[in-house]
Amino acid sequence: MNGVLIIDKPAGWTSHDVVSRVRKLVSERSVGHLGTLDPMATGVLPLVLGKFTRLAQFYLDAEKTYEGCIRFGYSTDTYDAEGEPSSATIAVCFTSDDLNREAAKFEGRIPQIPPPFSAKKVKGVPAYKLAHANRPVELKPVEITVQRLDIQNFDPVSGMANFIVQVSAGTYVRSIAHDLGKALGCGAHLASLRRIRSGDFALDHAVTLDSLADAADKISIQNLMLPLRSLLPQIPTVTVNEEQMSRIRHGNSVNLLELSGSSMVKVFDQQGGLVAMASRIAGTLFQPKVVLCEQPEHGGHNINVR
Repeated sequence: MNGVLIIDKPAGWTSHDVVSRVRKLVSERSVGHLGTLDPMATGVLPLVLGKFTRLAQFYLDAEKTYEGCIRFGYSTDTYDAEGEPSSATIAVCFTSDDLNREAAKFEGRIPQIPPPFSAKKVKGVPAYKLAHANRPVELKPVEITVQRLDIQNFDPVSGMANFIVQVSAGTYVRSIAHDLGKALGCGAHLASLRRIRSGDFALDHAVTLDSLADAADKISIQNLMLPLRSLLPQIPTVTVNEEQMSRIRHGNSVNLLELSGSSMVKVFDQQGGLVAMASRIAGTLFQPKVVLCEQPEHGGHNINVR
């Protein structure tokens, strides 16, 4: 079972929970996700299945877009609604203009300290383990990029503000909420979060775990996966003949159709299967970087990824 499947992650599930469930539903051991979502969060969780787990390296820097809600008035130890209050409750006394002015300061390339309850490691130990043990957690700032942070509306009575944020890979939206509350002098935490886009994958590509469970057979499951030609749209596509396929299967370089300015190409067979990612060596000569097709057994038939 090879392909890319976008799950609309439900609240209360870890990303690993979703991976484990999908492994059972599709009877495929090799399943990985392309970016963790906290248990509280919902939305776009891209999964790569089978040999397509080899494509994960091409999605490491994918930007993410979220919508959610920040509650101002007090902070929590986890920086979200699942944590314990870590400050006294303070009345919200700033205006929408104040909030928008502070939010604008978070846009661009900025340093961010990850939450103490996170998977970031301190001397080889995950920070959340230290935090759970009430041990000091000293995390170093990480450079992130916030492309935009738009406050959609703000209710000063409830202290709730809806927002949309577009960020670089590795950004903690929980930390943005926490730091924004600190800047406004009243504390804040993330009340809800939904990922609406991860790289090229959006909510309209996503299916629920219930929909996946209802799929009766492998064909039905394959129909829920993304079309292969829609993957990595920024990388050009080339179709190869059987002779070229044979060289690619064995990891040998091959001459491909010239694609001006392209350092990488997606290689398809004549039946529409994605068989490899290849990088340019020189001119029209490309070297397979990731091979997604199996070498046929002696006397057998070619096996192509669909």
